[in-house]
Amino acid sequence: MKSDPGSQARSGTLYIVATPIGNLEDLSPRASSTLASVAVIAAEDTRHSGRLLQHLGISKPMLALHDHNERDRASRLLDRLESGEDVALVSDAGTPLISDPGYVLVRQARERGIRVSPVPGPCALVTALSAAGLPTDRFLFAGFLPSKRGARRSELEALAAETATLVFYESPHRILETVAEIRDVMGGEREIVLGRELTKTFETFYAGPAGEVCQVIEADPNGARGEFVVMIHGVRRESDMDDTGAVDTDKLLQLLAAELPVKKVAKIAAELTGRSKNELYQRVLALKPE
Repeated sequence: MKSDPGSQARSGTLYIVATPIGNLEDLSPRASSTLASVAVIAAEDTRHSGRLLQHLGISKPMLALHDHNERDRASRLLDRLESGEDVALVSDAGTPLISDPGYVLVRQARERGIRVSPVPGPCALVTALSAAGLPTDRFLFAGFLPSKRGARRSELEALAAETATLVFYESPHRILETVAEIRDVMGGEREIVLGRELTKTFETFYAGPAGEVCQVIEADPNGARGEFVVMIHGVRRESDMDDTGAVDTDKLLQLLAAELPVKKVAKIAAELTGRSKNELYQRVLALKPE
């Protein structure tokens, strides 16, 4: 449904402002001027964003807006917007709403006909992908994996046959477990890239087969420090292979599945192709007719 232009003319604007993920010099001039011009700044953590404002020499009222209070605080901010005040929404780092709070506020602002304007800038997802050397024509961003091991493994299993590059955020205290589970579920040869402490002093990329990357970060005393972006090469499509007589894996799986149980199909195909049994198991399921 289109917003009422008259309503937008009477109300203020909700600015969605991207802030640095590490290096403060990445803040755009437009983002800085927007933060300086609004009536109030809605921040995921007012103490964290307060340090950014102090660095910029900006003094503005702030209101905490996070996962636990967004529905309550959104109504207060919407009232201020409807009264003609401009509001900026920021998260602790990067672009708001990308695995950060703000969905409820933005959704309700649009429903009320309030203008919502993005002020683009840093985003850990895009920053990591741009330097990873993985395919970016198709990627699937899945936010944070579940914190509980069983649920996390189930989600990885569900995505094992995905052909798009997979991207997750992960915390330092779970990164070793997560990489080990990627290795176990998708195979030790599956290519992964980890981006750690992006744009900061100790920015590091770990890249290679999952089994090797797991060993590297286990051996690195700093390997489990900082925030991570985890990227996984998708299952290679047959159209991506060169014309060297490589096995048509999908055709092989379909032929075997017509005669054998799925587990047996995955085992035989893994021996013939050198690919992970778990990956092939998920691919067989995906190829089965509904």
